[in-house]
Amino acid sequence: MSPGAAKDVAQILEHIPALRRYARLLAGDRAAADDLVQDTLERACAKWSLWRPGTALRAWLMTLMHNIYLNRVRDWRHDDGHAVLEDGPEPSHHPLAHAPEMMDLQRALERLTPPLRSVLLLVSVEEYSYAEAAEILQVPLGTIMSRLHRARETVRSLMEPPGDAQRTHPLHLVKR
Repeated sequence: MSPGAAKDVAQILEHIPALRRYARLLAGDRAAADDLVQDTLERACAKWSLWRPGTALRAWLMTLMHNIYLNRVRDWRHDDGHAVLEDGPEPSHHPLAHAPEMMDLQRALERLTPPLRSVLLLVSVEEYSYAEAAEILQVPLGTIMSRLHRARETVRSLMEPPGDAQRTHPLHLVKR
């Protein structure tokens, strides 16, 4: 192995903990997260010539991971045996039927759509700026802000105990 190649490997290795953390939150379970990290590292090796030295390697790796994850979600949606999850919480006939789920952050994250979950995790967990998240996800900055707001509101509503919905203060129309 050449000295340059050893340096490249060392650069990638220092980002594996962040990749694993992001993958675990995206995928929801350890095995799927490990597969996602492995596929990301394989793709990084195969596409190494596309990375521009001097740019953010971690952001590039996260972009690869995000794209691999979205491809899996798209493939899963087209699988005949699976239903597509909608944006909002599942309706319940009993007010306490989903209380354990709503108090569990992991389950709340799982209920987010992949685009909302990705933005929330990149900005809130990985602490990327809005601009960096927009670059990683390859969407406009305004889309990042909108998705982040919707993701936070959705998680907040899923984590809210039943009966606390009345505590929120709706906006009132003010006439001029």
